Amino acid sequence: MSQPFDMGLLRSTAHSPSWAMLNRLAPDSGAGRSGPAGRGEPQERLDFCIPCNPYFPTPEMFARLRDSLESTLTYYPSDTDTVTAELCSVLGLNPQTVAMGNGSTELITWIDHLLVKESLAVPIPTFGRWTDQPMETGKRVDMFPLREDQDFALDLQEYVRFIRRRGSRVAVVCNPNNPDGGYLRRQQILWLLDELVDLDLVVIDESFIDFVDAERAASVASEAAIRPNVIVLKSLGKNFGLHGIRFGYLVANPALAGTVRRALPKWNLNAFAETVVFMLKDYAVPYRNSLTLVSRDRANMSLALAGLPGMVVFLSQGNFLLVKLPDGIDGAALRDRLLAEHGVFVRECGNKLGSSSQFLRLVVRPYEDVQRLITALQATLYPAPPVYGYEYETQQPLRALTG
Repeated sequence: MSQPFDMGLLRSTAHSPSWAMLNRLAPDSGAGRSGPAGRGEPQERLDFCIPCNPYFPTPEMFARLRDSLESTLTYYPSDTDTVTAELCSVLGLNPQTVAMGNGSTELITWIDHLLVKESLAVPIPTFGRWTDQPMETGKRVDMFPLREDQDFALDLQEYVRFIRRRGSRVAVVCNPNNPDGGYLRRQQILWLLDELVDLDLVVIDESFIDFVDAERAASVASEAAIRPNVIVLKSLGKNFGLHGIRFGYLVANPALAGTVRRALPKWNLNAFAETVVFMLKDYAVPYRNSLTLVSRDRANMSLALAGLPGMVVFLSQGNFLLVKLPDGIDGAALRDRLLAEHGVFVRECGNKLGSSSQFLRLVVRPYEDVQRLITALQATLYPAPPVYGYEYETQQPLRALTG
């Protein structure tokens, strides 16, 4: 089967291509049809790459967004202070401790420009902007490797010793971490903040914290508002499944938050972000329900993937799972075949610092979607050779996917 587009595009940057790019390059390619050669009825391309919330926003919210589309596109949004005040009223935060950005990436950029003077420590693998952004502006990035034989768990005492040895002035922890979903309990993070009170800055990136079910009060945002050198970063797009709107926020003491807030453009939030923020108070219950459903799906999906021969699934508190492929399988080649032959789009982790192409990050999705993923993986990794007269099932993964 001809590939739907140049697969080299999947390797061109540190991040995966956007969903819009895939659809522009191959809108009618046949990718996603059932069967290895596109036989059968067409199927919609299925995304296991972009970490969305499949249950939120609700259909009613999307209907309201469609109804307001003309005015949303026609008129300027309110200024950021107005949108921030509404968000804080919903979340119970003090607006003086909050700065809202056009996505968490904008806030990472400003944190780097304004508050990182010389060096930054960060565990790897993690979200790429925490390494790429400071390196782009000439800072020293001290990378603390997470070990696969420890399930990529962050040893906080070792991390503190590493920071002291390197003389890092800023420290970052993503909690849960991306791509493995590893989670540090609230008391562990508070211990870290106490240990690093002398640093210029400590950032706790809680972009996926709402998906945690290990404890009820997971966030340390309330502590960030009163500590001298702490910022907690949040991503509304990841929580709500609205990456395209681009909105996030940080919580810090009023002086730190004000430093970032004053640097931001006055209209850095778009009208879609404003519309969603002003809808949130009406949908608190459906949002909480969506998190319960994602937690359920995460457990079921983990079990399904762990049932594949040679597949290793790491424990996660995010809305994604990190898996290690069977020995000898190259993730980039597997990703290309899953997309070309089955219309299943996955995140291969070979371009993440501290990771390799033997790892995939798979977004948590509902049961029916996971069944399609499992079927695609089985067909690609464990193809049954033709045997006449009886059924044959191989238990060894295909070794041809090595480049």
